[in-house]
Amino acid sequence: MSFTNVNYPASDVIFTEEQEALVVQSWNVMKKNSAELGLKLFLKIFEIAPTAKKMFSFVRDSDVPLEQNQKLKGHAMSVFVMTCKSAAQLRKAGKVTFGESSLKHMGSVHLKYGVVDEHFEVTRFALLETIKEAVPEMWSPEMKNAWAEAFNHLVAAIKAEMQRLSTQP
Repeated sequence: MSFTNVNYPASDVIFTEEQEALVVQSWNVMKKNSAELGLKLFLKIFEIAPTAKKMFSFVRDSDVPLEQNQKLKGHAMSVFVMTCKSAAQLRKAGKVTFGESSLKHMGSVHLKYGVVDEHFEVTRFALLETIKEAVPEMWSPEMKNAWAEAFNHLVAAIKAEMQRLSTQP
């Protein structure tokens, strides 16, 4: 599987009402399975990019199988929920928000662990596959595009913050 580097523009790309509706509808169905879907997301990430496991001390330093790793489960659910909630409110808020985590925190964590474009691409692919499997009866090219657009906005915000932090004295 090959991933190309995609430049996520920091400019405001319009997230339409239709895209918002598709994201919100699917998120409303997925909410109740956030823990399971979050774990599926990370298992897909690690399947596509096994070296990503090294970025997470609670995975790297553990002999517990991934499916049983409680710290991974907690982190995975948190990431999945934060991503989906942020996507669902993107249009209404008019900007990327991360709930209890600040954008500054998100940028610093991703910068600290050396996250690069390829990591975002793997995560994007894994997220879209996870959502497709979670709501197969709702899945369509329009829904895929809506989630991809929302994810692109999230990534652009994180990358802009990473860039800002990396240029600070």
